[in-house]
Amino acid sequence: MKKLIALSLVLSASPAFAASGPFFSLRNTDFVVLIAFLIFVGVLLYLKVPGTLMGMLDKRASGIKSELEEARALREEAQSLLASYERKQKEVQEQADRIVAAAKEEATIAAEEAREDLKKSIARRIAAAEGQIASAEASAVKEVRDQAVTIAIQAARDVIAKQMTATEANKLIDEAIGQVDAKLH
Repeated sequence: MKKLIALSLVLSASPAFAASGPFFSLRNTDFVVLIAFLIFVGVLLYLKVPGTLMGMLDKRASGIKSELEEARALREEAQSLLASYERKQKEVQEQADRIVAAAKEEATIAAEEAREDLKKSIARRIAAAEGQIASAEASAVKEVRDQAVTIAIQAARDVIAKQMTATEANKLIDEAIGQVDAKLH
């Protein structure tokens, strides 16, 4: 502001821009403009416009400063939140890896158990089949024996019938009844 006043005085004192007549006259436009400018500056100073402008600028500067601090705080909060989410993501990834490893281990254990169960089932079926085979074999042996006994009885009957007399037959019948009676009692 002081520079502006000095500039206006220099310009008004210069001979090229000087009006005709004495400088300190109300007829000199330069002097009137200088007086009006000084009154304007005085009114501005009286109304404390420079202080108000400085206050507004200071207020604006403090508002900008607070906004910058708030933005810095938000940035720091965002960075901490990002770091937190990255840690959580890492933890979740580790947990997922542990779950996958546990699932693989459980699948391996389940496969082993299934193999063991299958072996036991096969062993039971083999044992059951062997039991059926043994039963069928015993049944076949019994059937063959029964058939052999039947044939032997028939052959013995034929031989005895050809060689035996009625007295000998009665004697053999009595002996057989005695043997049966002794075995049953």
